[in-house]
Amino acid sequence: MQIAKWGNSLALRIPADYVRQTGLKEGSWVQATLTVDGGISIRASKWDRGAFAQELEKTREAMPMTQAVMEEFRRAARY
Repeated sequence: MQIAKWGNSLALRIPADYVRQTGLKEGSWVQATLTVDGGISIRASKWDRGAFAQELEKTREAMPMTQAVMEEFRRAARY
C-alpha cells in the first residue's frame, strides 16, 4: 500500500478485499492505535457517544483556563 497526500493530511487506501472482509464502507468509523513495536493497528469500530463525551471531558480538563482563553471566548461571543 502507498500513502498519498489528502489535503494537509496523509491517506492510506484500504484494499477492496479488506473492505469486503471487514464490512467497512464509506463513512464507517475505525479506531487507529499505535502498537508497542511502532506499528499502526486499524480496527472497525462503532461510534460510542458516551466514550466520546468522556474523552472530550478529559481533554477539556487538561486545558488550562487562562485569561487569554477567556478573552478569546468573550471576543468570539460578540460575533
